[in-house]
Amino acid sequence: MKRFRYILLFLWTFMSPSSFFAQEVEEANDGMGDVSDAFQEYFFEGLKQKSIENYELALAALQSAEKAAKEQPEQLAVVHFEMAKNYVKLKQYDLAEQNLKEVLQTQGERLDVMEILYDVYYEKKDYEAAIPLVEKLSKRDEDYKEDLANLYQRTKQYDKALELLDELDETWGESVYRNSLRKQIYTATGNTEGAIKNLESKIDKNPKNEQDYVNLIFLYSEEGNSQKAFETAQELLKQHPKSTKAHLALYKYYLEQGLVDESANSVRTILEASEITNEIKIKVLEDFLRAIQIPANYQSALGELTQVVIAQDKGSFYYLLGDFYRFHEDKELALSFFEKGTAIDTDNFNLLKNTLLLQIDRHEYEKAVALSEERLEVFPAQSLLYLLNGVAHTNLNEFNEAIESLESGLDFLLDNPKMERDFYDQLAKAYTLKGDSKKALEYQNKASQIEISN
Repeated sequence: MKRFRYILLFLWTFMSPSSFFAQEVEEANDGMGDVSDAFQEYFFEGLKQKSIENYELALAALQSAEKAAKEQPEQLAVVHFEMAKNYVKLKQYDLAEQNLKEVLQTQGERLDVMEILYDVYYEKKDYEAAIPLVEKLSKRDEDYKEDLANLYQRTKQYDKALELLDELDETWGESVYRNSLRKQIYTATGNTEGAIKNLESKIDKNPKNEQDYVNLIFLYSEEGNSQKAFETAQELLKQHPKSTKAHLALYKYYLEQGLVDESANSVRTILEASEITNEIKIKVLEDFLRAIQIPANYQSALGELTQVVIAQDKGSFYYLLGDFYRFHEDKELALSFFEKGTAIDTDNFNLLKNTLLLQIDRHEYEKAVALSEERLEVFPAQSLLYLLNGVAHTNLNEFNEAIESLESGLDFLLDNPKMERDFYDQLAKAYTLKGDSKKALEYQNKASQIEISN
């Protein structure tokens, strides 16, 4: 008898263009050996029905395959694994759990099975059951340690959660998510003062542990005690002169004291630090820029930070600088940052949108046409790109191109009356300038019929 996987792969070649199913068959049959014709038929049908999202029909076929397996452990394991996937899709998590546990009993701690079982426990909010499973997963993949800390927090094992969060911060650097989780724990315990005393005691015993200082700074900041946070940061720099994390407190303290140049120096240190995550860098840069009311007063500090941003070459940083200068009505400088950002961050739609809007505002229509057409290849279903492309073409007196773009964009418009009216207004304008008054009037009427709720 031929190997089951080759039969199924051969049959599927003539039945469907999908390669996903064939890959799933290959994975499902590793190590199964020879199987009966009945088992092949039912199992094949189960996978086929699952691939087209007929999960109940898939389960019916798999249940028949289960009977045809005749107590063969490998075949039963594969069937139960596939049944579990279908039960998950149907949100029947108890049955999914039951089938996954049966697989683990006969096949050992298979990673793919354990990962799906964790998802099942999480959906069921059975965090207690998830913990021993995720403890095993975290030994194979350290990314699961963050999940484990979250589970400890959810099950009120706060000491374990904090210990693991400290370990992760030490290994991976600080993150907004872990800081938020730590804050939730302090709020839940209602014992910030006790946590502060505990950290102060730990620092007295071991003044070389950088993470303890960082956590203490965080607690003081949460209490609004910027002076103590500042003093702790200074003490951290005494113990660790090259510490970049100390500047997470220093930049904020300097801002509060109106010491913008000193704050800028700390922000620059943070932006250049490889161990500080981008999400934290973005928050810091945003805080700093928001605090500056009159850019002209701080050209030196801003100039230095701009050079750091350019060296970092991150689209999100360019966006913050562009947004800052746009707010302060320096549209030329704002656009230069937006354009640099969107050139390197092609998937950032918000950055792209603001770049195009400012190009049109500054009458740089050729650039807006070129950029919008280029990015329609990345975002082919974004109606706003068609609208802005049409506006730019109209302003270049390219009315046929404008009309084509605007009419194409209408096909992608989803329940957005304001934008729909904008499309009709622009089409009316394009047809008017083209000299087609009949079509222009048609779109003017459509625009006037749209009511915009407040």
